[in-house]
Amino acid sequence: MISHSEAETIEYAARYAQTLRPGDVVLLDGEMGAGKTVFVKGIARGLGIGEEITSPTYAYMNDYGGKLYHYDCYRLQNGAQAEAMGLCDYFYAGGVCVVEWGENIADVLPPHCRRVTIAKRGENEREITAE
Repeated sequence: MISHSEAETIEYAARYAQTLRPGDVVLLDGEMGAGKTVFVKGIARGLGIGEEITSPTYAYMNDYGGKLYHYDCYRLQNGAQAEAMGLCDYFYAGGVCVVEWGENIADVLPPHCRRVTIAKRGENEREITAE
């Protein structure tokens, strides 16, 4: 899917959220500034979450009412750090987990994660591939 705006990305992600079930773990791949947090805003909308979605860069994970757990693992070096902080517990807490920079904790991710890749194709264009 090619998105031409932030609004289109949010709308696509809201539709994608309808395919998610409690316990799903979605890995978001894309370079810095690709629109990963924008995609999470759409997932939240699709899950009926009305709270403002912000990047959990310094908190590592934001919990939206137990329905959505939004991770930013950019500053983690490995899965042991995620385990030590209790982040892995949420993979089994019954909500949807969306993980940015999941490659940094690949050794502790559950099997059968879903993957969404966002690639910049221009100033506002993004190519979104969902598996």
